Amino acid sequence: MTAADLPARLAGRTVLIVGDVMLDHFVIGRVDRISPEAPVPVVCFEHEEYRLGGAANVAHNAAALGGRVEVVGIVGKDAAAETLRADLARASIGSSGLVTDSTRCTTRKLRVVTTRNQQVARVDYEQDAEASGDIEAALIAQIEQLAAAADAILVSDYLKGVVSRRVAGAAIAAARQRGIPVLVDPKVPHIDYYAGATVITPNHHEAEAVTHMRIRTAAEALAAAVRFKERAGCDSVLITRGEHGMTLIGPDGEAELPAEAREVSDVTGAGDTVIATMTLALAAGASLVDAARLANRAAGIVVGKFGPATVSVSDLSGSESPRQAM
Repeated sequence: MTAADLPARLAGRTVLIVGDVMLDHFVIGRVDRISPEAPVPVVCFEHEEYRLGGAANVAHNAAALGGRVEVVGIVGKDAAAETLRADLARASIGSSGLVTDSTRCTTRKLRVVTTRNQQVARVDYEQDAEASGDIEAALIAQIEQLAAAADAILVSDYLKGVVSRRVAGAAIAAARQRGIPVLVDPKVPHIDYYAGATVITPNHHEAEAVTHMRIRTAAEALAAAVRFKERAGCDSVLITRGEHGMTLIGPDGEAELPAEAREVSDVTGAGDTVIATMTLALAAGASLVDAARLANRAAGIVVGKFGPATVSVSDLSGSESPRQAM
């Protein structure tokens, strides 16, 4: 399989996504004046939108590339959960793995945005206590059941309660047992949860926090990736560095991937696109560096779109390949 053939081979690969599903709620309007009550803009409502967020946005990215996707996560017993399930269904994403916890609300991020895509305010509805007891057991049971049909497993950790030590361990163990890749989009406080992962994809701030190393140059990024890999106990590390591209280190060596962004509109969800694309590529049998290259191309496209967005297979065709050392 050549790198050029890879995008077309993503369709039909089954990915199990374990993590913090969210609903992104956008209230959109125009701003004509400042409030006389306080120095804040008055937004005149025009319309509202809902989008899949968090691990649900990761799932949406994988589905948009032709993957068969199942999600395991927590929702509340509320209207937001109904909207989230409906949106997942419209995106052809399986939601049977969602566990309802009546003691918490579905995570929802309400953004007030102008018609010029300027964010005025954000309100977060969330309860982020780590899953335990019957809820944690239900999550693990769903992972064990749904992993049986998966070609890859992806852990999307947003520190909203789903990814406990036992849940992460169950996802990694299920992947290892089946001999399939397991990728993790990490959060620093949970770094000890991810031992045994195939690939972890920290951004450069997360890599700095875990390694206590400054990252300003390619050489510093590579050194941090080596230390991160040792600290986390994983096989490979891909550090995403925004406009500076990506740094990859794995069992076969290292690679520097220059950024491919043409025009940056919004970096929201770019990390979701990276890990969804890379997971599908590995599930399709790609090498680590070809999977990272494709994920880098996808990130360069998605930052040109507003809000949590997706890319398609047709979006990914026809880009140049970056320099590599691996």
